[in-house]
Amino acid sequence: VQLQASGGGLVQAGDSLRLSCVASARPFGNIVIAWFRQAPGKEREFVAAIKFQGGHTNYADSVKGRFAISRDNAKNTAYLQMNILKSEDTAVYYCAAGRPAWGSVALSRLYGYWGQGTQVTVSS
Repeated sequence: VQLQASGGGLVQAGDSLRLSCVASARPFGNIVIAWFRQAPGKEREFVAAIKFQGGHTNYADSVKGRFAISRDNAKNTAYLQMNILKSEDTAVYYCAAGRPAWGSVALSRLYGYWGQGTQVTVSS
């Protein structure tokens, strides 16, 4: 499975962006699509995850209430709607696919497929 992430850009604090992650093959079974981000000088951190079948979601505390992850099964695509963006959201955002146990979706090492990353820059 290949993943293609897009939708990043330069925005001002308080603005919104929607990231997309297109999979080259239809996700099936208990596959999970997740978004991670990595800011300069920092480790990659979990942002959000969605179980492609069933639609269960999980969010990092730092983005709860501002970000929403969703998927479109027909388009093999997952989205990350980011609202009320803050300067601390500035990072390269990566989408990933794998089959982690639901209680471990925040662990990047459990994902076998990664997109190329898309830069999100939020100016204050």
